[in-house]
Amino acid sequence: MYDVVTFGEAMIRLSSQEYRRLENADRLDVQIGGGEYNVAVACAHLGLSTAWVSRLVDNWTGWIIRNKGREHGVDVSNIVWVPFDGVGLERNGFYHMEVGVGPRASAVTYDRGHSAISKVEPGMIDWASIFDVSKWFHVSGITPALSEGAAATTLEALKAASSAGVTTSFDLNFRSKLWTSEQAQETIARFIPHVKVLIGNEEDFEKTLGLKAEGTSESYDSLDPESYKSVATRAVEAYPNVEYVGTTLRVAKTGLLNDWRTLLYDGNDFYLSRIYEDLEMVDRVGGGDNFSAGLIDSLLSGKSPQDAIDFAGGYSALAHTFPGDVNWATREEAESAMKGGGARIRR
Repeated sequence: MYDVVTFGEAMIRLSSQEYRRLENADRLDVQIGGGEYNVAVACAHLGLSTAWVSRLVDNWTGWIIRNKGREHGVDVSNIVWVPFDGVGLERNGFYHMEVGVGPRASAVTYDRGHSAISKVEPGMIDWASIFDVSKWFHVSGITPALSEGAAATTLEALKAASSAGVTTSFDLNFRSKLWTSEQAQETIARFIPHVKVLIGNEEDFEKTLGLKAEGTSESYDSLDPESYKSVATRAVEAYPNVEYVGTTLRVAKTGLLNDWRTLLYDGNDFYLSRIYEDLEMVDRVGGGDNFSAGLIDSLLSGKSPQDAIDFAGGYSALAHTFPGDVNWATREEAESAMKGGGARIRR
């Protein structure tokens, strides 16, 4: 039995060290990252039985992704393997990361064209057998942005999960480097009727669902929950099947210093986590994915909405304190953080 199943792309992440530009790096840190993969790993770290579904080329790049998933306790037995053709007509993706500092923002570039997951089509994955032994299914707006086939397979998966009585969550996760707002809105509108838990920030809701928050800045850089509340309310009114709407609120003060807060709407009331003010970051990538994981874990265990958003807020705040996409924080550390526990050394 799987507590959580996720579906999407994982990439090999190459990061420059010591805040260097990639162009002047003399060595690169190798890790694995990707929206739904990050959620699967975080859920596994929290003790949930977790599976990650994808499509990978059967060469060293696919093996390292698979092996790292196994190391984290994620079931990878449902990966669809593609024979390596020797020249890379289908390949596994990479992404490159520069961690910013001070006024210089972090920067990500992708090298994921013609990836194996972008060639996925409906019928390639046996969703019925997977969801027959699953409680929760999670996917994001990144996956359908990869190709028409990936979008069709995402819809196929959401329908199959809903038919099987599996709780579904969808992180809107708009990526302007993958598709336009118009393309996103046309596609994602077909998914939301099959979603129970909807996740996204103000930019995501505007770009993917056309729901704009009043008073939003061009950078979407605010901790004020009031502008988001109207968006969450309108989303539930438009899609009555949505039971929860969650978001993260970030103020990027410098490349390594942010304010962080999370919010949950249950269709009746709004619940806010504490503010993690002047959060010192090692790496901001994966913060939203770990919010999703903390929320999934909390709702699966039957926590109240307030307890759920408190835990998800603490767990995702701690994700910023580790290099790479993976969150190494423990449940106990997240529970301490959400209660305002100090950073005094523990001996």
